[in-house]
Amino acid sequence: MSEGQELDLGREALPCFVVTADQRDSRHQPDAVPALLEQLAARPTAPDALPFERAAGDEVQGVLTSGTEVVQVLELLLRSGRWRAGIGVGTVEHPLPDSVRAARGPAFIAARRAVERSHRGPQPLALEANTDLEHATDPGLPALAHAEAALWLWAGVLTRRTAEGWEVVDRLAEHSTQREVAEALGVSPSAVSQRLRTAGATEADRGAALCAALLEAVRTGLSDPSGTLGDGPPAGRSTPSTPPEDA
Repeated sequence: MSEGQELDLGREALPCFVVTADQRDSRHQPDAVPALLEQLAARPTAPDALPFERAAGDEVQGVLTSGTEVVQVLELLLRSGRWRAGIGVGTVEHPLPDSVRAARGPAFIAARRAVERSHRGPQPLALEANTDLEHATDPGLPALAHAEAALWLWAGVLTRRTAEGWEVVDRLAEHSTQREVAEALGVSPSAVSQRLRTAGATEADRGAALCAALLEAVRTGLSDPSGTLGDGPPAGRSTPSTPPEDA
């Protein structure tokens, strides 16, 4: 949806999340979109959500309805290391069309701003909110800033995780106990425990839950009759530690 489009005021608009993922360094890498879409399609689609599709070029886009879904998708993107993600929070016209390419709403504009800003942040993702086409929600809202900060901290744990760390975390998801994981890997239980600590398994789990809750707070805040989520420092304000944009 372009910024020049107008919403159909006769249709219902509900607060949702739009996630736009842009392949990093796509000019020098093979097209990763088909593989990503296959992975995303393996996830169950919630009611009032739209499956991910190729949006344009090397981007994919989908509509999600909960903070938990957003976190699950972001974990997949962060794990591959091939994507930058923009999360837009705002309204999307309902009933939804069959394809995300035909969907409309301010959340799409917010996602576009977010994916552009993700190139300048400390982690390859950014969060923006937009309540309507004429007046974008101030990006300095506390709930928005707190959610984005939590996402960056959580992403920092995941992006530092090694292949060995991902393996032990995946094994634990398949087995009931660390002892069973140790037997499957042919190592000692203490070795499994050490690998989980190095992988930041507990921090990542709690961080994911925190991020999901804060994202829900932002989405719920868009339904506040006051039309605002509060005042505070801008979520996207540059700091001296912000890395330069990728070349």
